Order: sequence, then C-alpha cells, then structure tokens
Amino acid sequence: MNAILAAFLAGLFTWGVTALGASLVFFFKNLNKKITNVMLGFAAGIMVAASFWSLLAPAIEASEHLGALKAGPPLIGFLLGGAFLLLIDHLIPHLHMGSKTPEGLQSASTNISRSILLVVAITIHNIPEGLAVGVAFGAAARGDAGAFASAIVLAIGIGLQNFPEGAAVSIPLRGEGFSRAKSFWYGQLSAIVEPIFAVLGAVLVDQAEPILPYALSFAAGAMIFVVIEELIPESQRGDGADLSAIGAMLGFAIMMVLDVTLG
Repeated sequence: MNAILAAFLAGLFTWGVTALGASLVFFFKNLNKKITNVMLGFAAGIMVAASFWSLLAPAIEASEHLGALKAGPPLIGFLLGGAFLLLIDHLIPHLHMGSKTPEGLQSASTNISRSILLVVAITIHNIPEGLAVGVAFGAAARGDAGAFASAIVLAIGIGLQNFPEGAAVSIPLRGEGFSRAKSFWYGQLSAIVEPIFAVLGAVLVDQAEPILPYALSFAAGAMIFVVIEELIPESQRGDGADLSAIGAMLGFAIMMVLDVTLG
C-alpha cells in the first residue's frame, strides 16, 4: 500500500479510537480519579515504549545505513522534538489536564474559556502522535515487511493510549455543564490533527530519505515531552499514584511485547 495512504488510514484509526474514548461521556458524567490515573499511566507507558522500539531504535539503525554518526541524528532529532513541544507550549494558550486555576496556563492570561483551553492542550499533544505514525509508515515504505508491521503496531499502540485521552477531554467538559453531544464533539475533535500530521510525516520521509533518522527521533522526543510534562504529573494527582505506576508498567509491557513479537 502507498505509504501516504497507509499513514492517512492509520491516522483515521487513531482519531477513531479517541472518539471512542470520548463517547464514554454518554455513559458517565465523571470518572473515579483512581480509574483515570490507571488509564493515564497506561497511556504514558505505551508512549514511552513506542518512543524507543518504534521510533528511536529505527532512527539509530537508519543513521548507520546512511553512514552518519550512530547517535548524532537521533540525538539531534530527539532534542528538537522536545524543543518543538516546549515552544508550542509557550506560544499557544492552553490548560493542563486537572488544572482549575489560571496557573495552569502556559502563556499570558487570556479570556478564552477553560474548556477550550483544555481541548487545545490535548490537540497540541496529539501532534507528535500523528507525526510518529506518519513517519513510521514513511520509513516502512523504504524498509521491509517487518518495518511495515512495526508501523502498524505503533498505530495500534497510539490508538490504545488515545482512548483515555478522549475520555480525559469529554468527561471534564460534561462536568462543567456542556451537553453530552457537545462534550463528545470537542473530545473527538482534539485528535483531528493526527491524520493530518500522519500524512505530513509520511510525505516528508517519502520525499527525503536522509531526514528519516531525524524525523523518527523528533517524533520520539515530542512524545516523551508529552509524557513527562502532561501524562505522568496528571496521573499522580490525588489517590492512586501506585495504580498509575502499575498502569504505566502494563502499558509499557504490552507495547514492548507487541513491537518485539510483531514489529
């Protein structure tokens, strides 16, 4: 299958799983914090595992094939990915999950509602996920069947961790007085960037092979930034911090097994 088309379909899949998570708002007005912590920890574990096995490890291998310094391109791409998310954090007003006060804003004060700022935050953090999927399928087009299987595994992993993210947007919106339909709409809308950036990532890698290790590690760095800056802190709020750690271990283990056995 054409790499760009495959990336687009994979992006639609991850978007669809986000919508599935957002649909929980039709059944719950709020979720027990311990359950939320487990779900967010699980998402963090999957993203960390995916960042290494599906992105950084192939980036190192691609560097060797290009005759480049083994750790050079992956290191540069990884740091640039984190810097990119840091820059967006400071440029675009948004609100961290769980924040109730203006201190949750990452830029100057704004009159935009807290609900919209929360949606913007999750949307920003879905950018590296879509990019990672696209880059993986772009790399697969230049690799073998194993690389394609690895890209599919990455898309499945991103989809799995998108489920709690969809719920983490829609259910708080419902708690603030939005209708169920409107809460669902905003919840699924937060992942609309994933198919867009999946296509962008696939196009970039497909057109310029030398950027492959940089692109793979860039996506990894951006995803790790999201895990450290957003998912882990939120999963540790309130009771159930140990449960979030267990969720992270399970998420990491599942993604590791999927990637090692299928990818």
